[in-house]
Amino acid sequence: MTETQGFVAGVMLALALGIYTFWPENVFASQRQKTRLDYLLERKEQLYENLRDLNFEYRAGKYPDEDFAEQRALLENETAQLLAEIEHLQQA
Repeated sequence: MTETQGFVAGVMLALALGIYTFWPENVFASQRQKTRLDYLLERKEQLYENLRDLNFEYRAGKYPDEDFAEQRALLENETAQLLAEIEHLQQA
């Protein structure tokens, strides 16, 4: 391969990579709109994870008993309200 052919191949490769990298896509148009139910299901997973983390940290000795009980009650109440709303939306 001559020097000129190598240069042309390199320029073509750089051009192809530039086009591939910066080509505009209609990503936003293809995304579907989140519903309230989708949001609530995501929030449910977050709350469950928070409860698992709280239990883990309590067992590790990072929370006193009264703080743990208060935090757990708050998370459980929020989760119960969320589950009731999810059930209501799924029945509708």
